Amino acid sequence: MSPPRRRYELAQPELNQKIEELLASAQSAYGETAGADYVRQVLVTALRMVRDGTSRGDLKLVNSALKELRHSFRVFRPYVHLRKVAVFGSARTSPDHGDWKQAFHFAERMVERGWMVITGAGDGVMAAAQGGAGREASFGVNIRLPFEQAPNEVIEGDPKLINFRYFFTRKVAFVKEAHAIALFPGGFGTHDEGFEALTLIQTGKSEILPVVFVDEPGGSYWRDWQAYVESHLNERGLISPEDLSLFRVTDDVDAAVEEVHGFYRNYHSSRYVGDQLVLRVRSSPNQEQLEELNRDFADLVTRGAIDVSDALESESDEVGHFPRVLLRMDRRKVGRLRQLIDRLNGLVEVPASAEDASPHEIVEGSLSPEAESAQESEE
Repeated sequence: MSPPRRRYELAQPELNQKIEELLASAQSAYGETAGADYVRQVLVTALRMVRDGTSRGDLKLVNSALKELRHSFRVFRPYVHLRKVAVFGSARTSPDHGDWKQAFHFAERMVERGWMVITGAGDGVMAAAQGGAGREASFGVNIRLPFEQAPNEVIEGDPKLINFRYFFTRKVAFVKEAHAIALFPGGFGTHDEGFEALTLIQTGKSEILPVVFVDEPGGSYWRDWQAYVESHLNERGLISPEDLSLFRVTDDVDAAVEEVHGFYRNYHSSRYVGDQLVLRVRSSPNQEQLEELNRDFADLVTRGAIDVSDALESESDEVGHFPRVLLRMDRRKVGRLRQLIDRLNGLVEVPASAEDASPHEIVEGSLSPEAESAQESEE
């Protein structure tokens, strides 16, 4: 009897056998990997592109993207336990401008709290943030453009500098690696990064994280932006009122630092197990506090109640020492989830160390099991 067919493999048994042999040889040479099945699927996908007659240009795109992501994962891996803040802002900001000075001092203070800093590696605000952070605590994710930008002198030549061809792979690196986002005044790119971050959080496609917009002292760049969001997006019903909780605007560096660092005062990370959201926290609510949460956040829960638990069996190997807060939430109400996290953070007085971080979970698509199975097994 032939072995049962895998969920995602080729129709040709001889090619599947060669893939298995190649994978076994690779694990013999490099060591076992828990993600061997995903390596198998990558190989199957590559061979299906041969079968599909994929054009050379499309193959070049896939190849470059895969190589860029692989290199990015390798560079960040030794620092996976440290929290990182991504800083965005104009490459044109001069060192004598208040925005430049704010970015420098913000990064400097975040590093004092044990954080690392990620920027686009360019000049202006990016150079200011990396100057404040220092070379050792900096990552640069540079984008290759025809007219700009060479890496700034702080990060140039550093092994933590990554050069990307594509904006989309660069965005994956930011979303996956950053535990917070700070935006200083900038142009199209800065607004793109800010709205992209808020979109991914609002739609549940990335883990929730703090997003802070920082003006120069007395400045109105982001206050005017916030007024636009409130009057044109919120008042017209294009976003929900609670979505305004997903970000903060300030011209005070200390307030910006506290917004970022304080978000992890009690909250550590989250992931979905089935339809249940699992929040990892340092200190779980007691019975009285749990009753208050269920009363005040009843609109967030679609079924059952907010509860506490130890690590679930399916995720016990991921920061298993933290207690869990469990709920089945209305996924359209991420702003309310942020408010719940703020409430949980109020249960402890001392912020957590920046050295207990874990990688973000990038949420996969929401195809039905039937549609996903059909897509994966198509021949």
